Amino acid sequence: MRDLWIAPAVPRPVSLPPPAPAGSARRPGRRWPVRLLVTVLLAQMAFAMVTTAVRQTPTIDEPVYVGAAAEYVHEHRLRHNPEHPPLGKLVIGAGVALADPRLAPGFAGDQGQLGRQLLYESGNDPWRLMLRARLPVIALTLSFALVVFAFARELAGPLAGSAALALYCFSPDVVAHGSLATLDVPAAGFVLTSAWLVWRARRRPRLYVPLAGLSLGAALATKMSTLPAVPVLTALAAVSVWKASAGGRRLVRAVAAAGVVALTAITVVWVTYLMVDPRLRWTPEQHVPVVHGLRGLLVRLLPFPEAYRDGMRVQFGLENRPWQGFLFGRRYDGSLWYYLPAALLVKTPLGTLALWVAGAAVVVAVRRLRPAAPYVLAVPLVLLAAAMQGARDFGTRYAVFLPLFLAVAAGCALMARRRWVSVGVAVLVAFTAVSSVRAYPYYLPYSNEAFGGPGRTREWLHDSNVDWGQDLGRLADRLHDRYPGERVWLVYKGSGVPSFYGIEAADPRRVPVEEVRGLLVVSDSAAAKASGRLAELIGGSRPVDDVGHSITVYRR
Repeated sequence: MRDLWIAPAVPRPVSLPPPAPAGSARRPGRRWPVRLLVTVLLAQMAFAMVTTAVRQTPTIDEPVYVGAAAEYVHEHRLRHNPEHPPLGKLVIGAGVALADPRLAPGFAGDQGQLGRQLLYESGNDPWRLMLRARLPVIALTLSFALVVFAFARELAGPLAGSAALALYCFSPDVVAHGSLATLDVPAAGFVLTSAWLVWRARRRPRLYVPLAGLSLGAALATKMSTLPAVPVLTALAAVSVWKASAGGRRLVRAVAAAGVVALTAITVVWVTYLMVDPRLRWTPEQHVPVVHGLRGLLVRLLPFPEAYRDGMRVQFGLENRPWQGFLFGRRYDGSLWYYLPAALLVKTPLGTLALWVAGAAVVVAVRRLRPAAPYVLAVPLVLLAAAMQGARDFGTRYAVFLPLFLAVAAGCALMARRRWVSVGVAVLVAFTAVSSVRAYPYYLPYSNEAFGGPGRTREWLHDSNVDWGQDLGRLADRLHDRYPGERVWLVYKGSGVPSFYGIEAADPRRVPVEEVRGLLVVSDSAAAKASGRLAELIGGSRPVDDVGHSITVYRR
């Protein structure tokens, strides 16, 4: 192995930024403004995420992850939620363990019932438990902010790093999903970290190649949707080591680097499963479909535990279901290939969209940055292409890796040698910040000004883009404060239990239309796809209130 990694001294690759002028590192006076800005941006992001997490009730997916996390940590068994590997849930489980919840040992219900039982039926405080579960994800999200800053700074300097960090910290999607006990932001952040470490391997391959493999393994052990990044990052690792080496063994070293990244990632996945259950006992709670054809062959060839491969089979089974989507006011069956780009157009601040385009163009066009283009752009493009093939048009969270990678690219826009570029970047970053702050604390239903802001997102999108069950607690407060004693009819799309929050309501779809009088409360995701009796009820009512831009109160 010594021959594989130690290369003779070669000149510094021209593709990397030159070192700072001699002595600059010893002048803290030049660096404190950047450090102060980084601290302020991280502090405001932490404030936004924590205060948002405190007020939100469990979203649709969170109870499943929290229940599985508690099972992993306290019972060390692999049973529930196999469609996602354990690492992200172990992170969530660190917070769950701090809450010291009461558990029902050997619970035999399905994963949805497991989460409901833990939160609402075991004597636990769901507000306290959910906040503890969300805090580790918030901490991870903040740590990935430093990766965004460091990556952009290495490519284009401290101002570029600061601009990239600002776009990340003010990204409504990142703030919204980074403050939940879910897996999307952790998986995206691990992929970004791996790409950054692979880039750094152009200088110190022996250190950064294994670290890149560790980070890639963490991504694979968090969400299976990161698998398309594996061939890209292993190939980039080979390129980095090739550039860092000289002599007749460059090819051997490059191939070895790709192998190290892949083998390290595989090892991380195995270790993660062993952390849950050292005996790898696998007794799935749900039906595992049989997958045939090329997909089935690929699953069988995966060098991962059987639980991981069964999770892949469950994912393929979910892709085969007849899902419904909603885009720009139209309800449809199946999926649309352009759904994610269209949803991102709605859900991304306008200033950020402009800087994404400008930054990507600069990375490709500027000679000094061009070697970094595959590291910054190839991975998100491959992941986006894979996500666009999915059958579930449920939200931009499936593409939350884009705000991370493209923030790095956007910071590089400052490398364009034009007098007005710095001012333009500053104005667009400020525009993004204002748009994001105005949405506080309703980041989940955010849409940009071109689409009317958070109050109108329900007209264009549904599900986790708008209403993911997060405002049940706010609804309880609103009904108590403004409508005490009134008859309430509720159609709620979420995992929360309305009665726990003091909401006494009946389902209007179970009685004749003429009997529904009083307040009709409907989750906007349910309203977006309403048909039959519910559509008739909404059509015969008038909206009188809005809760969190995700639930509408009608009067009949």
